[in-house]
Amino acid sequence: MLETPKYKFWFVAGSQFLYGEEQLKNVARDTEDIVKKLNASGKLPYPIEFKGVMTTADGITKFMKEVNYQDDVAGVITWMHTFSPAKNWIRGEVLLQKPLLHLATQYLDRIPYDTIDFDYMNLNQSAHGDREYAYINARLGLKNKIVYGHWQDPDVEKEIASWQNVAVAYNESFKIRVCRFGDTMRDVAVTEGDKVEAQIRFGWTVDYWPVGDLVEVIDAVKDADIDKELADLKAKYVLNPQDNPQAKFDDSVRYQLREYLGIKKFLDDHGYTAFCTNFQDLKGLKQLPGLAAQLLMRDGYGFGAEGDWKTAALVRLLKILAHNDRTVFMEDYTLDLRKGHEAILGAHMLEVDPTIASDQPKVEVHPLDIGGKDDPARLVFTGADGEGVDVTIADFRTGFRMISYPVTCRKAEAETPHLPVAKQLWTPKCGLKQGATEWLKAGGGHHTVLSFTITEEQIHDLAEMLGCELVEIL
Repeated sequence: MLETPKYKFWFVAGSQFLYGEEQLKNVARDTEDIVKKLNASGKLPYPIEFKGVMTTADGITKFMKEVNYQDDVAGVITWMHTFSPAKNWIRGEVLLQKPLLHLATQYLDRIPYDTIDFDYMNLNQSAHGDREYAYINARLGLKNKIVYGHWQDPDVEKEIASWQNVAVAYNESFKIRVCRFGDTMRDVAVTEGDKVEAQIRFGWTVDYWPVGDLVEVIDAVKDADIDKELADLKAKYVLNPQDNPQAKFDDSVRYQLREYLGIKKFLDDHGYTAFCTNFQDLKGLKQLPGLAAQLLMRDGYGFGAEGDWKTAALVRLLKILAHNDRTVFMEDYTLDLRKGHEAILGAHMLEVDPTIASDQPKVEVHPLDIGGKDDPARLVFTGADGEGVDVTIADFRTGFRMISYPVTCRKAEAETPHLPVAKQLWTPKCGLKQGATEWLKAGGGHHTVLSFTITEEQIHDLAEMLGCELVEIL
């Protein structure tokens, strides 16, 4: 399983010397209490560390430089406890290269009418300080997040947690390395893209490797290692030979496990976290990776079919954001256009991640008309009911464009005995007609990432951090 490093976030309060040393101590005390209780809430996926009260331009600039330098710090959370002159923040925030969240909150959630005095007013000036600070962020054109409300409000805690996941995904984006086994599918436009621009904009490294180099690693996998993986496969899924002779079934399953172990070793040995294959480039392989690709995505690797490296990287990126929870490679397959049933049936030839299965996946072997190779094993299952988001990425000469819409997901209305694939039904929340029309107008492709975990707001925040155009179809 691919693991995300243990990140943390630094938290600072903004103030100034105008209020006196005693008040600054109170600012620090209140801020430490907020940080302590946010961490203790159990709602945040990553811990927060209080790093002090910022009062001078030099101190803020030094702090922001240190944030950039510390690899395990994913971003900064700021709170203007009192009035902090915004000019002090200019240089530091211009230099900041990591995500920034402005928490517009107040230590108390109410106005203490019976005891309020000028000392209280001086100490609790978030309503004042937030506006001074937000002005300079807007003036600088920063893509910072603003979360407004009391810090102990469950909705505020949820917003902070959501942003933390996006910030970590942003940091990890610059570590994504995609291995292309073969080129893109011939004559297809949407899978093409500018790999140099992808590295500049998103940090993605995209490399080509001949399939022959992979075949050598796959062929060298030991039978004992395949036996071990087969035992794990039997423990998690149902092996369903159906009409296949047992020997043929066993051979196909074992070869897919050989591919799984071989691809995984190749990726790990060369430092890749995503890959793509192409059924037009399989020389030396006995089968197109099906079950193998599904198991690798289950483990957190990104994947794109037909050489689609952009989707492979996007799958990996959004799996990081979602903690690899129900976030999968998908393809628009076929449509239900009947009134009251409007939906897209998502599937693929072989490769859909089993983490969205509502039933226990079955390992089956069926013919595959494309690729000209042996019948591959694959996991067959039905997707789930729930709310989600569907996202794609396209490359235009003006830059990359993310396209997304929130969706309502449903299980398929009936079984598909003659279509033995993993399948998921969904409908854009704005309606199939409007959603699909806007998707087509925006140039959205057929390969997507479908997630039951990620929200449209997180996609928006991620695109903002990456400086990527986003078409939101709502």
